Amino acid sequence: MGVLALVLVGVVLLFRSFPVGGYVTSALEWVRGQGAWAPLLFIAVYVVACVLFVPGSLITLGGGALFGWWWGTVYVFAGALGGATVSFLLGRFVARDWVTRRLESQPRFRALDQAVGREGWKIVLLTRLSPGFPFTLLNYAYGVTRVSLRDYVFASAVGMLPGTILYVYLGTVAGDLSRLGQSRTRSTAEWALLAAGLLVTVLLTFYLARLAREALGRRLPPATE
Repeated sequence: MGVLALVLVGVVLLFRSFPVGGYVTSALEWVRGQGAWAPLLFIAVYVVACVLFVPGSLITLGGGALFGWWWGTVYVFAGALGGATVSFLLGRFVARDWVTRRLESQPRFRALDQAVGREGWKIVLLTRLSPGFPFTLLNYAYGVTRVSLRDYVFASAVGMLPGTILYVYLGTVAGDLSRLGQSRTRSTAEWALLAAGLLVTVLLTFYLARLAREALGRRLPPATE
């Protein structure tokens, strides 16, 4: 296990030393041209990105641009949940010591571990709803807590859904705008409905995030140095 952990850490550090945004964009362009295999390849790219600590926002936006809102949400959700699960398992069984050392210097995560010990999946759900916790690091962090895999996957799935819908929606709108002039343009009524849906999604997502922050404030113990 120690050798596997060192290999994992080395790959992550090597990957993060390169301009990530350009590689993500290139990967999405490659996925676009793979026809019927594109959805499965997109999900695989998302899983690998999660493991390598690549922020998922760019890939999520790309999912909306590539596949539209409905299927984009399905594929992004599958990739994000798969990546979160793989990272959790790596944190628990392969790179546990490395993850623990990385989190020791962050009081917020020490407080999170205590809260998970008391309330389990509820804390996982609230942190997934709150944007204040980095998604990729959180995946590994939960691997070294006492939360079960079942509770982690369930709470992550529910908590990630609002943010996934929002970012995929944004990606869909961006994709439609970039294709203006290349295909038929939407009517004024269609754009109005799209804008209204986006506004509702944004407001709902931020409302849920605010509720999650308030609930976490009541549940997390003080983070002491």
